[in-house]
Amino acid sequence: MNNMLAMFNNAGPEKFSQMVCQMAPYFSTITPTLTQLRPGHAEVEFAFRREITNHLGSVHAIALCNAAELAAGTMTDVSIPEGARWIPKGMSVEYLAKAKTDIRAVADGSEADWSVAGDKVVSVEAFDTEGAKVFTARITMNVKF
Repeated sequence: MNNMLAMFNNAGPEKFSQMVCQMAPYFSTITPTLTQLRPGHAEVEFAFRREITNHLGSVHAIALCNAAELAAGTMTDVSIPEGARWIPKGMSVEYLAKAKTDIRAVADGSEADWSVAGDKVVSVEAFDTEGAKVFTARITMNVKF
């Protein structure tokens, strides 16, 4: 089992999320919780708070990007072969609706062939508490062996 996946399973979502935020402190700005993590799939949740809103009173675009990169990055890490490395290479996003509630970001890497080096596109969708899709991202992850 992948080391990161073993840490998630052993520590549990809240403690694991705290550890990830210590390794990459910028993620802590949204106070995320990785609720699900397995090869090809990750989910990140964060609460609506004034500190992450924009001038319209909705979740700031960069907070949504932050959650998308966290979900896609952790999912990529547990999907690639042992000893491989990855780095995000690019991100394209669409803001579909004002996000005015807690958010759940879902990364889907089920279509990627993680056994081959190269660029992999990871789709991330973010939903509000009513289930409305408020954001999508396509993150290109460069995988090297």
